[in-house]
Amino acid sequence: MSGLSPDSARPVEIKLHSVSKKLEISFDDGASFQLPAEYLRVYSPSAEVRGHGVGNETLQTGKMHVGIKALEPIGHYALKITFDDGHDSGLFSWAYLYELGVKHDQYWQDYLNRLAAAGALRE
Repeated sequence: MSGLSPDSARPVEIKLHSVSKKLEISFDDGASFQLPAEYLRVYSPSAEVRGHGVGNETLQTGKMHVGIKALEPIGHYALKITFDDGHDSGLFSWAYLYELGVKHDQYWQDYLNRLAAAGALRE
């Protein structure tokens, strides 16, 4: 291992797969992730989703069919993702995208658990 961490890893390739609605991102430490648009949308780092502090998060529902309309690099540190439901206010830092990749299974299960607890649906 090269000694890189999620905080220092940088993307070397970013591909949008429109049909499967996935963002494929490969980092310079060899890590590579395919992140579904729905997953990225429900874990958007925007204030609209995250709220303004712990416990103020807004559970995102009905995002099963959301897609990605556009990707825009922001400087050398983040990616702005425009979703086809109009949401575009979250800036996904490279470290956050890396974290979403590494913790995908845990975060996805947590989301499904929160949906079930709220009696809400992905559709």
